[in-house]
Amino acid sequence: MVELLRSLAILACPVGMGAMMWFMMRGRGGSSQTAPAQVPANSGELARLRAEIDQLQAAQRDANPKASPR
Repeated sequence: MVELLRSLAILACPVGMGAMMWFMMRGRGGSSQTAPAQVPANSGELARLRAEIDQLQAAQRDANPKASPR
C-alpha cells in the first residue's frame, strides 16, 4: 500500500504536466495562423524602437564625451 502511494506521488507531476500541455494546445486550436498577420505591425514598431535607441545612445554620448563606448 505504501509503495502504491509512493508510485502515485511520483507519477502525479509528469502526468499533470502532460495534461496541462495537452489542454493548453487544445485551447489554442493548435495553429499559428495569427503570427504572420502580426509581423508587419511589429516590424514598424521595431524600426521605431531601434531609432529611439539610436537617439538615446547619441544623447548619452553627447552628455558624457569622456565615457568609453560599450
